[in-house]
Amino acid sequence: MSFEKKIQDMGITLPEPPKPVAAYVPGVKVEKYIYTAGQIPFVNGELKYKGKAGKEVPVEDAYEAAKICALNCLSIVKSMAENLDNVEKIVKVTGFVNSADGFNQQPKVINGASELLGEIFGEAGAHARSAVGVSELPMDATCEVELIVKIK
Repeated sequence: MSFEKKIQDMGITLPEPPKPVAAYVPGVKVEKYIYTAGQIPFVNGELKYKGKAGKEVPVEDAYEAAKICALNCLSIVKSMAENLDNVEKIVKVTGFVNSADGFNQQPKVINGASELLGEIFGEAGAHARSAVGVSELPMDATCEVELIVKIK
């Protein structure tokens, strides 16, 4: 099954690639790789999840925020690769979690991105990953995700 069909069957519509909020580009293509800029959980131009995981934001909501970040990354990948069927492999996911003091469940949060990518891409979605706790993120976003993707 094509990745485009899979995402459609899942009832997912990718958003327009988010506009940068500072001095950078949304993604860079180098040979057969696309590197996305870090994406925060914007939905229709508004930050949906704001605050620290483990304090203002429960783990379950932070997990959903990571899914939104991954979808924003995929919208960039699609815009640069023409369509998702040109994805050969999700190589790496890096996730940053705006964490309350003592919060150590960053892997559970970033699983929102990882599990979604696995569901969409199957074996091609199996990736290396970092899940890092940070004290602050831009605009007080709950999390930020970036991807490295190999294209055909």
